[in-house]
Amino acid sequence: MKTIDDIWALLKPEGEYKRRRGACERLWHGYSEARQEAIYAKIEGKLARGEFVSENPYFAIEDNAKQPKKRKLVMSFNDYYAKFGTTEERDGWKQVNPTGQKVIYVK
Repeated sequence: MKTIDDIWALLKPEGEYKRRRGACERLWHGYSEARQEAIYAKIEGKLARGEFVSENPYFAIEDNAKQPKKRKLVMSFNDYYAKFGTTEERDGWKQVNPTGQKVIYVK
């Protein structure tokens, strides 16, 4: 389990950012242990690779807590039929009609 002391040591805030510990602690404790581990690992990896991590520890934690959005795959009715030879839902694809005029498939 990673603690606020662990993330603080990893980030090594300097200057004015040292005063942000209280806010960082409240932010850190708002995440589950699993999420804290993931945040720590993400920041640790970025630092090891020389990638950008905010000097402000609050933003470093907050920015790296965001989970990437899952991309939604979309296929037209015609493309779906050409691929599968049917209009039945297959392989996790769902038939939707968002506009009420045109059927598409999403996954």
